[in-house]
Amino acid sequence: MTEPRQRTIRKDVSLAGMGIHSGESATITLRPGDVNTGIRFRRLDLDGCPEIPATLSHVVGTELGTSLANGDAQVNTVEHVMAALAAAQVDNAIIDLDGQEVPIRDGSFQDYVHALRDVGFKSQEVKPRVVCVKTRVTTTGGDGQSYSATTNRGLTVVASIDFEHSAIGRQSGEFSIDLESFETELASARTFGFKKDEEELHDRGLALGASLDNTVVLGQDGVMGGKLRFPNEFLRHKVGDLIGDLALLGARIEARIVAERPSHAGNIELAKALQAHARDTNREAIVDTAKIMQYLPHRYPMLLVDRITEYEAGKRIVGIKNVTINEPFFQGHYPGHPIMPGVLIIEAMAQVGGLLLMEEVEKHEDKVVYFMSLDRVKWRKPVTPGDTIVFELELLQFRRQVCKLKGQGFVEGTLVAEAEMMATIVDR
Repeated sequence: MTEPRQRTIRKDVSLAGMGIHSGESATITLRPGDVNTGIRFRRLDLDGCPEIPATLSHVVGTELGTSLANGDAQVNTVEHVMAALAAAQVDNAIIDLDGQEVPIRDGSFQDYVHALRDVGFKSQEVKPRVVCVKTRVTTTGGDGQSYSATTNRGLTVVASIDFEHSAIGRQSGEFSIDLESFETELASARTFGFKKDEEELHDRGLALGASLDNTVVLGQDGVMGGKLRFPNEFLRHKVGDLIGDLALLGARIEARIVAERPSHAGNIELAKALQAHARDTNREAIVDTAKIMQYLPHRYPMLLVDRITEYEAGKRIVGIKNVTINEPFFQGHYPGHPIMPGVLIIEAMAQVGGLLLMEEVEKHEDKVVYFMSLDRVKWRKPVTPGDTIVFELELLQFRRQVCKLKGQGFVEGTLVAEAEMMATIVDR
């Protein structure tokens, strides 16, 4: 069996339309992305065409759609195009947008799926990032909402929804997620809303572009202005939204997911739980201490990285620090009540980031990373002997040997420290 490879689209493809909430027209263009680019939105209507990575760390809103932001640049209602990309297993793409909201088209996912089919796909010579669920992952929310993810080959979604409306009621179904099944079973399912909510939503600046052309509208007596495409179209659309939101994990997913009353907010919480699960269960070294010492100048007792478990060139890195009672700093830091010094947690985080940066330059053996500044540094919880810190760093910017990184440290899935860092790469 051939090993899976990352893939992108073969050429550019554009679609235009109105934003369902803003009511404003926009054109979206999907372009091929380089290896390990991930999915990135680019706001062409803003100065400098800022990029917004389609990742969980950039989610800023989940009310009636999922919104992403990077600084002042924002993009709204990303779930439909993200679902199409995820179903097609497109790992890398640049999405240009000349407005703030992704066009809703006919309210379903199908126009984006058809656009991807039309341009075709290109395999890339790098393995994709895959999150495989190894033990049960669960999350819960209000109003009886719950999610469970278990081990599975491929991605399967079992979902149920329950609305107090005669046209919906309780609906349940099971769907295997690949491009063919997504296209036939989910892609044409449209978004829906209730006529009674129209005035309130408009007063809040929402649903300004909604119409019978792009939304299944439910009145007091049933569906208004047309027929359903499936008897359970409402359920199918919710499952499609779930796929789009989980795509912000930035990885393909192998799991059986059972979702009770899924919502955008709940979907994002599940994605974060899957992210934590992957971070905590993936402990196999792809770079060990011996290799680390070829890149970093640090040695005992100041080498604070034990191994690297994930690496995406120019994008992100995950490293591990095992904290033991034999660490020399415990002798003088809170004797009798050992706590790892906060500055050394950040130092360990910086060393992991340094490994990511060194791969960005030629002749790394002749270079060294100097950190220039720290911002938004927070320590959330003490780290004590026996803890394993999992550091995850993302490269935010790299220009002229100066770069910006965002780092987080976790112990058993709990955030213990975070920081943003500026660094420069210089000759030794």
